[in-house]
Amino acid sequence: MMLTSVEQLQAATGCSRDRAILFLPFLQGTMKAYQITNPRRVSGFLSQISHESAKLEQLEENLNYSVEALLKIFGRHRISESDARKFGRTATQKADRQSIANLIYGGEWGRKNLGNTQWGDGWALRGRGLKQLTGRANYTRCGAAIGEDLANRPDRLLMPVNAALSAGWFWATHGLNEIADRGDIRTMTRVINGGSTGLKERTALYGQAMEVFA
Repeated sequence: MMLTSVEQLQAATGCSRDRAILFLPFLQGTMKAYQITNPRRVSGFLSQISHESAKLEQLEENLNYSVEALLKIFGRHRISESDARKFGRTATQKADRQSIANLIYGGEWGRKNLGNTQWGDGWALRGRGLKQLTGRANYTRCGAAIGEDLANRPDRLLMPVNAALSAGWFWATHGLNEIADRGDIRTMTRVINGGSTGLKERTALYGQAMEVFA
């Protein structure tokens, strides 16, 4: 076991002491269960979940996107410019987070990539847990693996034990141990994020973690 202390977890992820105390035992159990056991795997895993969860603080996707961010991140094939302006955050308008989720995670893209088959799946099964697990297919498969009915009880992913286990499940089932063994941060990020969002911070966090565990 490489992760043995609260201080290590703080140093590797930049999280607060309270969050390190809360998550340490669950991350230890997760990393043991999913063979996240060498310096590159541990550093890759912790750097990615730290970025995804805002240093272990945010276990649920907030979707508070501005109009500009919606168009830049998701593109017009996921949300039209008119819908981005209708639902995105502006100086005079709050983001309609539910509508945003149902648009960007719905339709043909959501069915093909996330297994979202019902209207409302985008919002109901939005990103949760330390990895921000998203979509009916992931919720269903992960739930079966960890013994939870996540598709029908999605808030169970907000429990620290499930928040950690779901991240480990995604990591292992998507071949990320092998990618981490190569130290390939860009590919790790693409598998987890679908693109390269936050690559600079993920890379910095990886270096930070490697200093702790290498």
